[in-house]
Amino acid sequence: MSKKLLALGLVTAELAEEEFFCAEKYVQYYSRLSVYDCVTLAIAKCRGIALLTGDGPLRKAAKSENVPVVGTIGILDQLYDGGYIARAEYLECLRQLHRYNGGKVRLPEEELRKRLEERQ
Repeated sequence: MSKKLLALGLVTAELAEEEFFCAEKYVQYYSRLSVYDCVTLAIAKCRGIALLTGDGPLRKAAKSENVPVVGTIGILDQLYDGGYIARAEYLECLRQLHRYNGGKVRLPEEELRKRLEERQ
């Protein structure tokens, strides 16, 4: 584990037995997910927490398991709505995401456009 990540506040946690068996079940059921995706989904499901991902197959599996999902745009919305970033920062982030979308950034174009139009 990177000391830098720990210094920034990352907390390590043990995988509970229930989470391990749940992940094992997901590995068998969701063939498009990696083992790491299955562990992440199991943790979110068992702990009753939202899953942070932009990965399509993982989002689909989470929906099937009734696990709430938050993606990049959702996190950005929460930062703005919670007053953690200013309107100008929010809009600049949306513009940059829109500008680079389609390459390494793959986000729903319509959602980006909608927010840019609504909050200009």
